[in-house]
Amino acid sequence: MAFLALGINHKTASVAVRERVAFSPERLVGALQQLCQHTCSREAAILSTCNRSELYLEQDDLDVEQILLWLAAYHELDVAELRACAYVHADEQAVRHMMRVASGLDSMVLGEPQIFGQLKSAYAVAREAGTVGPLLGRLFQATFSTAKQVRTDTAIGENPVSVAFAAVSLAKQIFSDLHRSQALLIGAGETISLVARHLHDQGIKRIVVANRTLERASQLAEQFGAHAVLLSEIPQELVNSDIVISSTASQLPILGKGAVERALKLRKHKPIFMVDIAVPRDIEPEVGELDDIYLYSVDDLHEVIAENLKSRQGAAQAAEELVALGAEDFMQRLRALAAVDVLKAYRQQAERLRDEELTKALRLLANGCAADEALAQLARGLTNKLLHAPSVQLKKLSAAGRFDALAMAQELFALDESPDKQSQ
Repeated sequence: MAFLALGINHKTASVAVRERVAFSPERLVGALQQLCQHTCSREAAILSTCNRSELYLEQDDLDVEQILLWLAAYHELDVAELRACAYVHADEQAVRHMMRVASGLDSMVLGEPQIFGQLKSAYAVAREAGTVGPLLGRLFQATFSTAKQVRTDTAIGENPVSVAFAAVSLAKQIFSDLHRSQALLIGAGETISLVARHLHDQGIKRIVVANRTLERASQLAEQFGAHAVLLSEIPQELVNSDIVISSTASQLPILGKGAVERALKLRKHKPIFMVDIAVPRDIEPEVGELDDIYLYSVDDLHEVIAENLKSRQGAAQAAEELVALGAEDFMQRLRALAAVDVLKAYRQQAERLRDEELTKALRLLANGCAADEALAQLARGLTNKLLHAPSVQLKKLSAAGRFDALAMAQELFALDESPDKQSQ
C-alpha cells in the first residue's frame, strides 16, 4: 500500500505547458479508467484546474516512471519535458500535499476557497469512474475534514482574495471609474460567478454574460441584473465592452485576433482590458499584440495577488500545523487499520484451535474421563497449539540472526514485564 501525488502547477510549469496537461471534464472518467487499466494504480483521482493538474494514486509499489509515461502518452507530450516540471510526493508527504491543496496553502492565491470545491468534484468524478476505493476514499474524507478545520480555526480565508478578485482589482487600476464601464464575461462557472459578484459590488455600469448555453448564462445574469447572450454573439458585444474576462472549459480559443481587431475599429481604438483565466486559454495570445488591448493571463496576476495576500500570511503557519497534524493522524489511523486484518486472522486461528481442543475435552468427558483430567488436557493442548507456530518462527528468526524480530516479539508478548504486572 502506497499513496502517490504527481502533477504540475503554476509554480513548476508555464500556462502554455499547463494547458497541454489539462484534462477536459468530459474526458475525465475515461482518463481515470485508462489510468488504472494501464498502470499499477489500484485507485486514482485526477484534479485538473487552471493552475494545476494532479494525479492522486494508491498503489502496491510506487512506480513514478510508469505514471509519467502514461501521462505523457495520454497528452501526446515528450516525457522529458513533463518530467522537468512534474513533482512527486509519496505516502505521508502525498497525504500532506493533498491536505495543503484542499486548504488553499498551495494555491496561487493563498487560502482561496475554490480549490476545496474543485477537489470535491474530483472525488465525485473518480467515484463515478469507479476508481476510488476504501483507501483513497478515506484519504479524501480526512482531507476534507482537515481543510474544514483550517477554515474554521484560522484566518486563512478572511479578506477575500482570489484570481477573480485580482482580475477586478486590476480592472479598477486601468478604469478608475467602473460606474462608466461595461464588462463582457465569457463562461458561467464558479470563477466567472465570482468575477460578476466583485464587479457588481464595485457598481459597474453593465455586465454581459456569454456562454455556450443560454440557460446557464441567464441563471448567472439574473443574480446581478446582467444580460445573457450566446458565445456566437460575442463579436457584437465586444464593441461595447471595456472589460473582457473569460473562463471556460473550451479546448479551443473562443476569441481570436480578427474579431478583436474589428471591434477596436468600431470602438475607434478605445482600450479594452482583457483577462484570460482559462487553461487552455480562451483568448488567442496574439490578441495581446494589438494596440489598445491590455491582455493578462492567470500567470500575469501574481503581483496583484501578492499585494492582497499580506493579511493571510500570519494564518498560514497555523494552517500548516493543522495540516501536519491531520496528515500524521491519518497515517496513524491507516497503520492501525493494517493491524486490524492481522488481529482478525490471529483471533480466527486462536478460536479454531480453541474449538478443536474443546471438542476433544467434551469427547473425553463423554467417555467417562474425570472432569479435572479433561480440563487439564484442554489447557495443555490449547497452550501447546497456541505456542507452536510462534515457537517455530522464533527459532527460525534466531537462527537467521534476526535479533530485531526477537526484540519485537519480547515487546509484543510483554515478556520484559514481571508476572505480577502481566496479571494486572
